[in-house]
Amino acid sequence: MADTQKKKGRGSGFFTVSNLLKVPSSLGTLRSFMDAVNWKTAETDIQHDLERKIVIVGLANTGKSTLFNKIQGKYRSEVSPIAGTTRSLVAGLFGPFTLIDTPGHLPDLQETSAKDAAVIVMLIDGSQPLRADDRKLLARLQALKRPLLIVMNKADLVKGDPDVAAGSLAAQLGVNDVIPVSAVTGFNVAVDLMPAIIDASPEAALAVGRALPEFRRVAAEKLIRNASLVSLAAGLEPIPLVDIPVILGNQIRMILRLGAIYGEPLSAQHVRELIGAIAGGLAFRYLAEEVAKAVPIGGDLVSGAIAGAGTWAMGYVALEYYEGGKKLTPAQMRETFGRVYARVRHQQRAGESLSELSAPPA
Repeated sequence: MADTQKKKGRGSGFFTVSNLLKVPSSLGTLRSFMDAVNWKTAETDIQHDLERKIVIVGLANTGKSTLFNKIQGKYRSEVSPIAGTTRSLVAGLFGPFTLIDTPGHLPDLQETSAKDAAVIVMLIDGSQPLRADDRKLLARLQALKRPLLIVMNKADLVKGDPDVAAGSLAAQLGVNDVIPVSAVTGFNVAVDLMPAIIDASPEAALAVGRALPEFRRVAAEKLIRNASLVSLAAGLEPIPLVDIPVILGNQIRMILRLGAIYGEPLSAQHVRELIGAIAGGLAFRYLAEEVAKAVPIGGDLVSGAIAGAGTWAMGYVALEYYEGGKKLTPAQMRETFGRVYARVRHQQRAGESLSELSAPPA
């Protein structure tokens, strides 16, 4: 009996009252956690993200310049049916980003441009049979290990259903998906291609959201989902307190990214104001998360769910704050946080994952 008690004591050593009392359950302690975050590093990280590129590549005359101009909404790159018209990188201002139309006849330049891309968009001419050079270019781009979207352009010239043609092209290339578009008519550019670019990487979401207001909320919601999943994973850490700096740092970067999407300067002050406004609710959730770790079976899963839901709710507070012109009062922020958090936890208990959750009603 004594041995059993000893074993139990060892096994639950991290879940003593003294340990749980160290959880940031007060506003003052939460502020100390915030002060411990390297704000400058967080701002530098976001600034680095703002410098990433979305790169359009493809063989000559696949419609890269036309797609570039369609996305930009203005004429920036010369368009011509003559192969090799684009003879150098065409850098268009895409907010703080650069969208690059790379010349199809300069594969070495293409590869150099694509090495640090947030997303590579490879165009293939759907009006012609697949060429050996398309396969070679794809292999070179895949070797770069960057997010890559394969797009069948000139869908308006394809005989039959463009989706069927794109599926056939995907099978020939041995890839999961090819997106059919028409850069000339705009077919599928806004409906499929731009959301796919946003979904491909956080840096791309940041780029598109900041530059194109019509895609801003979609991009913001992508960043919120990503950050929520990171918090969920961090919350699965079974040792109390270890995960809180990770989760808080992740949340700070999320709010900085959301601010960048809405054109805010990279200022830690706005982040502090947002977190400070809902600090009481956050402290309570952090406490609940750490207490959940004391449950022998399944406690880590509950802790992760709480962390993910809290980040999701914080993200939507920030989203409504920026979309509302920063006019939400602290009381309104706390009300929004509590409402969204309760909704997410309800859906989690119903078996929905964070990646499946829909946006809360406005």
